[in-house]
Amino acid sequence: MPTTTLPSDQTNHAERLTPKSSLRHRPIAPQTSAQPTARVPRASRTQTQTRSMPKKTQTITGTPIPNAQPDDVPMWKHTRSHAALWQPRLLLPGVGIGMLLAILVVVLGQLLIGWIGNTWNTFQYGYPRTYQVDAVVGHHDSVAHPSHFIALNIQGQIEIIEFPGGDASHAKIYLGPHAYGSQADLVPVTLRFVDTQHNHQPDMVIQFQGEQIMFHNADGTFHPPSAPA
Repeated sequence: MPTTTLPSDQTNHAERLTPKSSLRHRPIAPQTSAQPTARVPRASRTQTQTRSMPKKTQTITGTPIPNAQPDDVPMWKHTRSHAALWQPRLLLPGVGIGMLLAILVVVLGQLLIGWIGNTWNTFQYGYPRTYQVDAVVGHHDSVAHPSHFIALNIQGQIEIIEFPGGDASHAKIYLGPHAYGSQADLVPVTLRFVDTQHNHQPDMVIQFQGEQIMFHNADGTFHPPSAPA
């Protein structure tokens, strides 16, 4: 049977009109491949995954990675900036509380020292404050029978009582200075005798609150500083 050759355009038109069910086998192009090609990740995504992995490891394990770059710092370390912001705010109240505590310690220390001093003076001098001493001052006395002196602080007023030669029947009372301060009645008073003229008649020195007042010895008695000897 003679074959007839159709033009190419007519052949394509005939193929389009032919139903697909009549075609048993359809040619497959040799260029197509049944296996899917692997997708190559972009460089930017690779770097992001590489950098994010150390961060995740540090956040979970909490162990530092040696030779870590600045980008590898874990996220929890950034919270130090918040603590640094609160440090100046907490500094001023801390300084104020420290100053108040220091003032309180100083005040309590002064009260404690004052209480200890008054307790010791009460134990040593009693109340009212009393001081006694024997001395040879040339008022009918001798080494065997010295004169006896008693210094008293009565409500801040200092008084000295002398028993010449130890004889209370010839007692003499000397009115001394007045102590000063809110607790003048607690001030202890002591006596000291100094022979300033080297005549074996020593003068009487009254000591109180860090001061010294001398009573001159003349004519068998003691004279205050303002009175003529």
